[in-house]
Amino acid sequence: MSSYAIISVGGKQYRVREGERLLVDRLGHGAGKTFQPAVLLVGGTGETQISPANVTVTARVVADVKGQKIRIGKYRPKNGYKKHTGFRASLSQIEIESIGGTASGAAAPPKTAAPKTASAASTKATPAEDRVKGMPSNYEELTVAEIKAQSTDWNRPMLEAALAYEQAHGERKGAIAAIESALTAKEDA
Repeated sequence: MSSYAIISVGGKQYRVREGERLLVDRLGHGAGKTFQPAVLLVGGTGETQISPANVTVTARVVADVKGQKIRIGKYRPKNGYKKHTGFRASLSQIEIESIGGTASGAAAPPKTAAPKTASAASTKATPAEDRVKGMPSNYEELTVAEIKAQSTDWNRPMLEAALAYEQAHGERKGAIAAIESALTAKEDA
């Protein structure tokens, strides 16, 4: 549809084209997973659009890799002090699969104002249908900071239920990260 897009991944902006591979800071998605980064600009064919609502970019994480090693040397003359350290950045190699509105065309209509209001009203009317079995009590009202603080006291089924709820709704990414870290802590213990 369009020849290039500017996307935001990990707080940095990249100009991308379909089929292009690039290295970005390590993503939590894992190898082989697809995601849709925020689209800031689309252009190249026809009119340039700033922050388009109907265009999505689909990217796939090819692999999690380490960057080139950076050598750091410290030296103080006449003291015999020499110190060498190194650093390798944790990176993810991503490939841009598509730029355009074909995949978002089906996803865009539910995000319009009228259906969102109707679905929000129905969610508030029937919270029991929206709730995942085994979640901690009053979980929906907890903030991300409260989830992070309380998740260490929850058992594994409660954590898995809360994670399923967050993944279904996908609004609080910080809560997903807190629950996943609590789950890995339970596995290590």
